[in-house]
Amino acid sequence: MSATVQPAQHRDADALTRIVRTSAAYAGGYQAMVADDTITTRYLEANRVRVARTDAGGIAGFTGVLVPGRGEPGEWELDYLFVADDVQGHGIGSLLLDDLCTEARAADVSRVHIVSHPPAEAFYLRYGARRVGTVPGGGSITWQRPHLLLDC
Repeated sequence: MSATVQPAQHRDADALTRIVRTSAAYAGGYQAMVADDTITTRYLEANRVRVARTDAGGIAGFTGVLVPGRGEPGEWELDYLFVADDVQGHGIGSLLLDDLCTEARAADVSRVHIVSHPPAEAFYLRYGARRVGTVPGGGSITWQRPHLLLDC
């Protein structure tokens, strides 16, 4: 599958929300975490959101980086990394992380904090992130989440 990563547009907000809310990775008990998530145009304007757009113009996945986020100056926090269910396993997640690190280096950012969905931790570790702790649950999130760091 071929995709190009580019900044998200206002018109992408509904599609991004749909990818989050329908993700098979959040089935069962994890569904509460994303059930009410809405990617708004305000979120798109306030944060760094980039989409993997297919040659046909569809959205294969996206990243959202909080501005500001967890960590020190010169560090970012990955808020979202989602790949559409129908294109998982085709390198889109790695493409998005490659793009994230390229963008980070261009902005003189050397480290990205990731509070991972527990089932996604292995993906980030394979990419080179390392576990530095856990983040306790709160609100609709009743489980601990791995806190990872990715050096770009």
